[in-house]
Amino acid sequence: MSTTTPDETRLRSPRTGGPLRVLEVSTRYLPDMGGIETHVDEVSRRLAARGDIHLTVLTSDRTRSYPHRERRDGFEVRRVPAWPSTRDYYLAPGILRGVLAERWDLVHVQGIHTPVPLLAMLAARRARTPYVVTLHTGGHSSTARHAMRSLQWQLAGPLLRQARHVVAVSRAEGRLFQRLAGVPAGRMSVIRNGGGLPPARSTVDPVPGRLVSIGRLERYKGHHRVIEALPYILRQVPHAHLDILGAGPYEAQLRRIADGLGVAAAVTIRAIPPNDRDGMAAALGAAQVIAAFSDYEAHPVAVMEALTTGRPVVGYDVAGMADLVEDGLVTGLRPGTPPEVAARALLDAMGGPGRPLDSLPTWDGCADALAEVYRAAVGPRAASVR
Repeated sequence: MSTTTPDETRLRSPRTGGPLRVLEVSTRYLPDMGGIETHVDEVSRRLAARGDIHLTVLTSDRTRSYPHRERRDGFEVRRVPAWPSTRDYYLAPGILRGVLAERWDLVHVQGIHTPVPLLAMLAARRARTPYVVTLHTGGHSSTARHAMRSLQWQLAGPLLRQARHVVAVSRAEGRLFQRLAGVPAGRMSVIRNGGGLPPARSTVDPVPGRLVSIGRLERYKGHHRVIEALPYILRQVPHAHLDILGAGPYEAQLRRIADGLGVAAAVTIRAIPPNDRDGMAAALGAAQVIAAFSDYEAHPVAVMEALTTGRPVVGYDVAGMADLVEDGLVTGLRPGTPPEVAARALLDAMGGPGRPLDSLPTWDGCADALAEVYRAAVGPRAASVR
């Protein structure tokens, strides 16, 4: 993890000369599970550890049961209620008050796919506070909702174009928002998610025939496609077993698909708590191959974590996953690949090596790059001089 920053490169508040006061707004945060939640936690801990950023995370709580305020690894988390509790297009009016309640040097908006980030940008504009945005686009199991995303990005364009800087987590995402939202290339950069899991407490060797599919249990995540490939895999590897790591509303349907194909005995579905990093490291380390057949990923944190284990990954060559395929980190499949062809790719990967770990982006690198975005966003007075 990043350590305290040397004096000559420290960030300074343009108003007080002290640490830069940054409000990081995220629709959701731990203990909620997901890629953005993991990203926010990983970069926040590292940014706070620099010693020159006074960081506060402002987020919404649909359960209305989490602590309103808590301290975590050098930064504060503030939560405001959100409604409704069962939808992903919920509103959290307290976000507006949270942005306006204090004088921040910079607002960092994490995500773009719900009304919460839009409210944060509007509040920052009202307060005349500079803001930056990390996009974090995602897929959706609803075909209609997924089709509306292009219009959604266009409507967000005016707010995004007024941001001091926009961060895409993949090259594909950057190109998308330059085209649909009109974000100038000169005010956008690509900062990829890191990947990191603690070393397993004991040596974990791949279990022969073990496949792992990781991610929230939504249809668009593609777990069902791995189940559909399983009968073909079992013909070649009778002891093969699929371990699906995740939780969500699609679990019952996944079990029905496995039952219908006669492979239920070879499928396990289980959730690993987001704070159980050792458990996740062990589960991924036990895989002979990891499948990532999602319809859309901006830059999948789960896949980055999987790659850090050194195990081979097979995934759909689409959106942010295409970056990993292009970089030689993931074996790519065309979306809609027939189950028997997907099975062959997974079988081939079982006997092959993983990818070199020294080529992977890291969370330290991600946090350091964000600190430079902050420096540029608040102007030259943000940095002390020798």
